[in-house]
Amino acid sequence: MKFFDILLWTVLAGLSFYILSYVLNWISYRYLKNRILNRQKWDLNICCGTTDGGGINADIVQHSELPNFVLVQDIYNLPFKRGQFEHVLCSHTIEHVDHPLRFHRELRRVGKKVTYVIPPLWDITAAFNLLEHKHIFLAIRTEYEKLPKFVRMPFVDTFHKLFGQKIKA
Repeated sequence: MKFFDILLWTVLAGLSFYILSYVLNWISYRYLKNRILNRQKWDLNICCGTTDGGGINADIVQHSELPNFVLVQDIYNLPFKRGQFEHVLCSHTIEHVDHPLRFHRELRRVGKKVTYVIPPLWDITAAFNLLEHKHIFLAIRTEYEKLPKFVRMPFVDTFHKLFGQKIKA
Protein backbone atom coordinates (compact mmCIF):
# COMPACT_ATOMS: atom_id res chain seq x y z
CA MET A 1 0.00 0.00 0.00
CA LYS A 2 1.10 3.50 -0.66
CA PHE A 3 1.61 6.00 2.12
CA PHE A 4 -1.46 8.05 1.14
CA ASP A 5 -3.67 4.96 1.05
CA ILE A 6 -2.62 4.11 4.61
CA LEU A 7 -3.16 7.71 5.66
CA LEU A 8 -6.62 7.78 4.07
CA TRP A 9 -7.69 4.53 5.78
CA THR A 10 -6.34 5.80 9.11
CA VAL A 11 -8.29 9.05 8.79
CA LEU A 12 -11.47 7.18 7.77
CA ALA A 13 -11.12 4.75 10.69
CA GLY A 14 -10.59 7.64 13.12
CA LEU A 15 -13.57 9.54 11.71
CA SER A 16 -15.77 6.43 11.92
CA PHE A 17 -14.72 5.89 15.54
CA TYR A 18 -15.49 9.54 16.35
CA ILE A 19 -18.95 9.39 14.74
CA LEU A 20 -19.79 6.08 16.45
CA SER A 21 -18.61 7.45 19.81
CA TYR A 22 -20.71 10.59 19.35
CA VAL A 23 -23.85 8.58 18.51
CA LEU A 24 -23.37 6.19 21.45
CA ASN A 25 -22.77 9.13 23.81
CA TRP A 26 -25.89 10.91 22.53
CA ILE A 27 -27.98 7.77 23.11
CA SER A 28 -26.54 7.22 26.60
CA TYR A 29 -26.22 10.76 27.90
CA ARG A 30 -29.01 12.60 26.17
CA TYR A 31 -31.73 10.18 25.07
CA LEU A 32 -31.71 7.60 27.88
CA LYS A 33 -30.91 10.15 30.61
CA ASN A 34 -33.77 12.43 29.49
CA ARG A 35 -36.17 9.47 29.30
CA ILE A 36 -35.36 8.58 32.91
CA LEU A 37 -35.48 12.21 34.06
CA ASN A 38 -38.87 12.86 32.44
CA ARG A 39 -40.44 9.56 33.54
CA GLN A 40 -41.51 10.93 36.91
CA LYS A 41 -41.11 13.72 39.42
CA TRP A 42 -37.92 13.24 41.40
CA ASP A 43 -38.15 14.37 45.04
CA LEU A 44 -34.39 14.99 45.05
CA ASN A 45 -32.29 15.48 41.93
CA ILE A 46 -28.81 15.36 43.44
CA CYS A 47 -25.96 17.02 41.54
CA CYS A 48 -28.59 18.27 39.14
CA GLY A 49 -26.41 20.38 36.86
CA THR A 50 -28.88 22.19 34.60
CA THR A 51 -31.75 19.68 34.89
CA ASP A 52 -34.96 20.15 36.85
CA GLY A 53 -36.15 16.94 38.49
CA GLY A 54 -39.43 18.45 39.64
CA GLY A 55 -38.63 18.45 43.37
CA ILE A 56 -35.51 19.70 45.13
CA ASN A 57 -32.58 20.24 42.78
CA ALA A 58 -29.26 20.12 44.64
CA ASP A 59 -25.66 20.56 43.55
CA ILE A 60 -22.26 21.75 44.79
CA VAL A 61 -22.34 24.57 42.19
CA GLN A 62 -25.33 26.43 40.78
CA HIS A 63 -24.98 25.88 37.02
CA SER A 64 -28.25 27.60 36.08
CA GLU A 65 -31.43 29.00 37.57
CA LEU A 66 -33.55 26.06 38.72
CA PRO A 67 -36.64 25.97 40.94
CA ASN A 68 -36.16 24.66 44.48
CA PHE A 69 -32.36 24.78 44.20
CA VAL A 70 -30.27 23.87 47.26
CA LEU A 71 -26.52 24.53 47.31
CA VAL A 72 -24.77 21.57 48.93
CA GLN A 73 -21.47 22.09 50.74
CA ASP A 74 -20.62 18.43 51.38
CA ILE A 75 -22.05 15.53 49.35
CA TYR A 76 -21.12 13.09 52.10
CA ASN A 77 -23.21 15.01 54.68
CA LEU A 78 -26.32 16.20 52.87
CA PRO A 79 -28.50 18.81 54.63
CA PHE A 80 -31.59 16.59 54.56
CA LYS A 81 -33.34 14.36 57.09
CA ARG A 82 -33.16 10.57 57.14
CA GLY A 83 -35.73 9.17 54.69
CA GLN A 84 -36.87 12.66 53.65
CA PHE A 85 -37.24 11.71 49.97
CA GLU A 86 -39.20 8.93 48.32
CA HIS A 87 -37.39 9.10 44.95
CA VAL A 88 -33.80 10.32 44.50
CA LEU A 89 -32.12 10.71 41.11
CA CYS A 90 -28.33 10.64 40.91
CA SER A 91 -27.53 11.13 37.23
CA HIS A 92 -24.00 11.05 35.83
CA THR A 93 -22.49 11.99 39.17
CA ILE A 94 -21.16 9.07 41.17
CA GLU A 95 -18.36 8.38 38.68
CA HIS A 96 -16.93 11.84 39.56
CA VAL A 97 -16.72 11.47 43.34
CA ASP A 98 -13.73 10.39 45.42
CA HIS A 99 -15.70 7.93 47.58
CA PRO A 100 -18.66 6.37 45.72
CA LEU A 101 -19.65 3.99 48.56
CA ARG A 102 -19.70 6.82 51.09
CA PHE A 103 -21.83 8.96 48.74
CA HIS A 104 -24.09 5.93 48.09
CA ARG A 105 -24.64 5.46 51.85
CA GLU A 106 -25.55 9.15 52.20
CA LEU A 107 -28.04 8.96 49.33
CA ARG A 108 -29.60 5.85 50.90
CA ARG A 109 -29.86 7.73 54.19
CA VAL A 110 -31.93 10.58 52.72
CA GLY A 111 -33.82 8.60 50.07
CA LYS A 112 -36.05 5.55 50.20
CA LYS A 113 -35.43 4.72 46.53
CA VAL A 114 -32.27 5.91 44.77
CA THR A 115 -31.88 5.67 41.00
CA TYR A 116 -28.41 5.96 39.50
CA VAL A 117 -27.84 6.95 35.88
CA ILE A 118 -24.33 5.81 35.01
CA PRO A 119 -22.35 5.90 31.76
CA PRO A 120 -22.51 2.31 30.46
CA LEU A 121 -19.35 0.63 29.20
CA TRP A 122 -20.65 0.69 25.61
CA ASP A 123 -20.54 4.49 25.76
CA ILE A 124 -16.74 4.45 25.79
CA THR A 125 -16.24 8.22 25.61
CA ALA A 126 -18.31 8.70 28.78
CA ALA A 127 -17.35 5.55 30.68
CA PHE A 128 -13.63 6.18 30.17
CA ASN A 129 -13.66 9.99 30.47
CA LEU A 130 -10.16 10.50 31.85
CA LEU A 131 -10.54 14.26 32.25
CA GLU A 132 -13.55 14.12 34.58
CA HIS A 133 -14.28 10.66 35.98
CA LYS A 134 -12.54 9.00 38.88
CA HIS A 135 -14.22 5.60 38.61
CA ILE A 136 -15.31 3.24 35.87
CA PHE A 137 -18.58 1.48 36.63
CA LEU A 138 -18.89 -2.04 35.29
CA ALA A 139 -22.32 -1.22 33.91
CA ILE A 140 -24.00 -2.36 30.72
CA ARG A 141 -27.29 -0.58 31.37
CA THR A 142 -27.70 3.12 32.04
CA GLU A 143 -30.10 2.92 35.01
CA TYR A 144 -29.52 1.14 38.34
CA GLU A 145 -31.22 1.00 41.72
CA LYS A 146 -28.24 -0.73 43.33
CA LEU A 147 -24.75 0.58 42.87
CA PRO A 148 -22.92 -1.51 40.25
CA LYS A 149 -19.36 -2.67 40.83
CA PHE A 150 -16.71 -0.12 39.97
CA VAL A 151 -12.96 0.34 39.76
CA ARG A 152 -10.90 3.43 40.33
CA MET A 153 -9.19 4.70 37.21
CA PRO A 154 -5.44 4.20 37.40
CA PHE A 155 -3.35 7.38 37.88
CA VAL A 156 -6.56 9.44 38.14
CA ASP A 157 -5.33 11.78 40.87
CA THR A 158 -2.16 12.67 38.98
CA PHE A 159 -4.04 13.02 35.70
CA HIS A 160 -6.69 15.29 37.24
CA LYS A 161 -4.08 17.50 38.90
CA LEU A 162 -2.45 18.04 35.53
CA PHE A 163 -5.42 18.21 33.14
CA GLY A 164 -8.83 17.54 34.56
CA GLN A 165 -11.45 17.86 37.24
CA LYS A 166 -10.61 20.59 39.72
CA ILE A 167 -13.65 20.33 42.01
CA LYS A 168 -13.08 18.09 44.99
CA ALA A 169 -16.12 15.85 45.34
